[in-house]
Amino acid sequence: MMRQYELVERVQSYDPKADEALLNRAYVYAMKAHGNQKRASGDPYFSHPLEVAAILTDLKLDEATIVTALLHDVIEDTPITRAEIDQLFGPEIGRLVDGLTKIRRLDLVTKKAEQAENFRKLLVAISSDIRVLLVKLADRVHNMRTLEHVKPETRKRISEETLDIYAPLAARMGMEKMREELEDHAFRWLHPDAYAAVTAKLAELRKSNEGLVEEIRAALAAKLAEVGIDAEVSGREKKAYAIWRKMANKQISLEQLSDIFAFRVITKSIDDCYRVLGVAHTTWRTVPGRFKDYISTPKQNNYQSIHTTIVGPRHQRVELQIRTRVMHDIAEYGVAAHAMYKDTTRMNGQLLSRPVSESQKEVGPYVWLRRLVETLLEGSNPEEFLEHTKLELFQDQVFCFTPKGRLIALPRGATPLDFAYAVHTDVGNGAVGAFVNGRHVPIDSQLRNGDEVEIETAKNHTPPAAWENLVVTGRARSAIRRAARDAVRRQYSELGRRLLASHFERLGEEFTDETLKKALPRLSYKSLEDALAAVGRNELPIDNVLKATIPDAVEHEPKKPTYRRTRRFGRARGQDGWFNIDRVMSLKFRSDAEPKGAGPASGLAIRGVNDDLPVSFEPGGAVPGDRIVGVMIPGEGIRIFQIHSPRLREYEHEGWIDVTWDVDTDTPQRFPARISVTALNEPGTLAQIAKVIGEAGGNIDNVRMMRRASDFTEMRIELEVLDLVHLNHIIAGLREKAVVNKVERVFD
Repeated sequence: MMRQYELVERVQSYDPKADEALLNRAYVYAMKAHGNQKRASGDPYFSHPLEVAAILTDLKLDEATIVTALLHDVIEDTPITRAEIDQLFGPEIGRLVDGLTKIRRLDLVTKKAEQAENFRKLLVAISSDIRVLLVKLADRVHNMRTLEHVKPETRKRISEETLDIYAPLAARMGMEKMREELEDHAFRWLHPDAYAAVTAKLAELRKSNEGLVEEIRAALAAKLAEVGIDAEVSGREKKAYAIWRKMANKQISLEQLSDIFAFRVITKSIDDCYRVLGVAHTTWRTVPGRFKDYISTPKQNNYQSIHTTIVGPRHQRVELQIRTRVMHDIAEYGVAAHAMYKDTTRMNGQLLSRPVSESQKEVGPYVWLRRLVETLLEGSNPEEFLEHTKLELFQDQVFCFTPKGRLIALPRGATPLDFAYAVHTDVGNGAVGAFVNGRHVPIDSQLRNGDEVEIETAKNHTPPAAWENLVVTGRARSAIRRAARDAVRRQYSELGRRLLASHFERLGEEFTDETLKKALPRLSYKSLEDALAAVGRNELPIDNVLKATIPDAVEHEPKKPTYRRTRRFGRARGQDGWFNIDRVMSLKFRSDAEPKGAGPASGLAIRGVNDDLPVSFEPGGAVPGDRIVGVMIPGEGIRIFQIHSPRLREYEHEGWIDVTWDVDTDTPQRFPARISVTALNEPGTLAQIAKVIGEAGGNIDNVRMMRRASDFTEMRIELEVLDLVHLNHIIAGLREKAVVNKVERVFD
C-alpha cells in the first residue's frame, strides 16, 4: 500500500505547487474514516481509494481530484456527511465527492426504464465537472483489477456494466489506455473460454514469432535514422478483447488475422509524421484501404494520428500509428491530457501540433458532454434519452463536411437531416433537400465518411412529424418534436387571435395584443401566446377574455336569448337547416353564391384543411358554397359542419362559432363530400360511375357498398371536389346514366 509521503511526492513531481498539507490531511482523514473496514479480498478498505488516487496521479491530475479520489467512498460507507467534507476540505471537493456518491448509488444494469433514468443521472453528474468522471473511471479500473474476490453473479453484472457504459465513456473521452484495460478485464470474466483461447493463441504466436517485434522495430528505426528523422519506435501486441471483437465482426479465425502486431512511431513534429509516412510507403508495400489520416481530420474526442498498414520484414503485415508526443499523450490519456498541459499552446516544451480550430473545438469531449445535457433537457422521457445517448456513445462515427469545410461528427447511420440539425436547429427545421458530394439525394440517405453535405432550406418551413423516423441523433429527434409542438401551438394561437378579433369587431372594438397583455394577470396566464392558444383550444372562454379586457362594451351588449336543448329536433323549413339556425343564433353565413354587394363578410374565414389554423371537416364533408358552421372541439380546434349535418345535434349552441368560406380562386383546393348512389347491379356499373366522376374532374377517395341485392346496389362514395357547383355538376352527370337510379348527398 502506497505510503503518505509517496503520494505527495507523486503529485509534486508534476505539480510542484500542490498543497502538501491538503494531501496529507485527506490521506489521514480517509484512512481514519474507513478504519477497520475490509474489502472482499481481505485488504484494508483504505487501500482502494489510495489505489484510485495513484491511478489519477499517472494522469497528472490536480490536487482537488486526488483528494476527491481519497475521499470518494467516505460519505457512502462511513457516517461522514457532505457538510463535514465541505467544512474540512472546501465546497469544491465536497461537490466532487457528492457527485461520486450519487453515481455509486446507481444500479446501471437493470430494467430498461430504470437503466435509462440512472444513466441520465450519471451523465448529469459527470457533465457538471469532468473530474467526477475521471475519478469514477479510475475507481472502476481498480475494481476490475480485483474482481476475482467477488461473487460470480456480481462479477458478471459489473463486467456487463463496464462494457456497456464505462469502457465506451473512456473511449469517447479519448482515454484509450484505460478503455483497453477495462475491456480486457470485462472480457476475461464475461467470456472466460474465449479469453483463454485468444490469450493461449497469442502466447503460441509470440513463441513462434520470437524476436519478430524487435526485428521489425529495429528495421523501422534504422530506416528512419538513415533519412535523419529522430523518432521513437515501439511495438506491441493488440489486446485480447480487441482481437476477439475483430474476429467476431469479420467472422474470421485468429490465424486469418494479419495485423496482430501494432507499431507506434512518435515524432517531434507534424512534418516528421508525414515524412515517416513517406519513408514507410516507399520502403515497403502498402495494404490498400488501410490508410487513415486523423491528423488532418481528428476524431470527435480530439484523437490525432496517421494509421497505415504495410507488408514489412518477413512479409509480415504491420500496422503503423504515426503521431507526435503530444498526440500520443492525448491518445493515451484523452481529456486528462488537457489537464496535464493546462490547455496551453506549448506542452512539455513542445509546440502544439496546430492551433485548435473552431471545428475541432466543436467536436471536443467537453462539447460532447454539453450536447448530452442539451439532449437531456429536451428529451420527454428516460427511455428516449437512453436510446439517443447510446447512439451517441456506442456507435462508430461518420465525419462529414459542410461546403465551407466545417467538420461535423455524427453516429454511423446518420442522414442529411441529422447533419442539418448538427449544423444548427434552424437549418434542420428549414431543410427541404440535400446535396451530397454535389449530387441531389433523398433527405433520409445514409451518410458516409468524407461526404460533403449541402442542405437546401426554405423559409417558414415546418418539419413534418414523420421526419422523426428518418433521423438517428437525439438532437434531431428532439428538435423535430419541438418544432411540431411549436407549429401546433402557433396554429392555436392564430385561431385564438382571429376569434378574439371577430368578437371584438362585433362589439365595435379593435383587438390588439397590448389589450390582451394588460389583462393577463386577471386571466391567470403568464404570456400572450399561452392565452391565445388557450382560447384557440377552447380552454379559455372568450366571454372571460371580453370581460377582462373590455368590460364596458360587454355590459352594454344586448342580451341574447337562451335556448334549452331538447332530445328531439325538427328540421326547419326551406334552407335554414337544423334548429332554424338563422333565427336561433346571431350568426351569419356567406357562400360564394351571395352577391358581392351584400356587405362585409362576418365570421372566421376558413380556407381549407391546409390553412394555418387547426381546421378539420366532419366526415360528411363541406364544400365552398355550402352554408357551414364551426364547432370548437377541445384539443382539436375547429370542426366544420355543413348546416344540414345531423351530427350537429351532438353539440351545444355555445360551442358554435361564426365561420365563412375564404376560397382563393387562384390556388383552388379540393374539399370532402359524400354521396349515396343507387345503381343497377350489373357488370360495368361501377366503371361508368367512376368515369363520370373522373371526366368531371372529381376525385374518388373511398367507395363502400352499403346494401346489395340481386337487381341493385347502394354505395357511399367519398369525393373531393372544388365547390358546391362542381359537386352538383357531378351529381347531375350521374343521374343522366341509365344504370343509376338515385343520387343524393348524405352527411351521415
